[in-house]
Amino acid sequence: MKFRPNRSGINSLMKTPDVGAEVRRVAERIASSASADGGEFRTDAALGARRWRAAVIGDYRRQRAAERTRRALLRGLDGAD
Repeated sequence: MKFRPNRSGINSLMKTPDVGAEVRRVAERIASSASADGGEFRTDAALGARRWRAAVIGDYRRQRAAERTRRALLRGLDGAD
């Protein structure tokens, strides 16, 4: 038996408000977990051409903050399970 995903159904599902809320919730959990060390993180979410997208944006103003922010975001991904 061969499995064929219903691509149009999947694409329409990925644009629903419920999926958008879940994408935002996961991004907020990542930001919250990443900020455990005191960094400032914010989230941004938008409906793209095919699906909801979200980003967690860190504070890069401090010296050497880029690498620290990267480590915090990677820890945040683990904490968002």
